[in-house]
Amino acid sequence: MNNPLAPLMALLAQTEKERDEALQQHQRLEAAFQAAQVQADQLVNYRRDYEQRWTTQFTKEGAMPLVNCYQNFNERLTQAVDFQRNAVHQAQSQAESARARWMEQEIRVASVRKLIERRVHEIQLSTDRREQKTTDEFASRVSWGKNHGQGAAATS
Repeated sequence: MNNPLAPLMALLAQTEKERDEALQQHQRLEAAFQAAQVQADQLVNYRRDYEQRWTTQFTKEGAMPLVNCYQNFNERLTQAVDFQRNAVHQAQSQAESARARWMEQEIRVASVRKLIERRVHEIQLSTDRREQKTTDEFASRVSWGKNHGQGAAATS
C-alpha cells in the first residue's frame, strides 16, 4: 500500500537537514565572532600596555626620533584596533543573521512535524470510521438475517 505520509516524511527530512546546516553555520560564525572579539580585546590591551610603557619612558628621556617612532607605531596599533572592531561588528552581524536563519528553520521543522501529526490523526479518524462502518454493516446483516430467518421459521 502507498504510504500517504511519505511526501511529508521526505519534507521533514529535508527541513531537518536544512535546520542542521543552519545550526552548523551559526556555530561556525559564532565561533568566528568570539575569536574576533578575543583578538580585538588583545589588541586593545596591547595598545594600552604599549602606551603605558612609553609614557614612563618619555619621562626618562625625550628624544624626538623615539617620540616619532612611538607615535607611528601607536597610529598603526590604533588602525589595527579599529579594523578589528569592524571585523568584530561584521562577525557579530553574520552570527546574528545565521542564528535568525537557524530559528526560521527550527520553526519550519516544527510546522512540518505538526502537519504530520495532524495527518496521522486524520488517517486514524478515517480508519476508525471505516472500521465502525464495517462493524455497523456486519451488525445490520446479522440483525437482518435473524429477523428474516425467524419470520421464515414462523411461517413454516
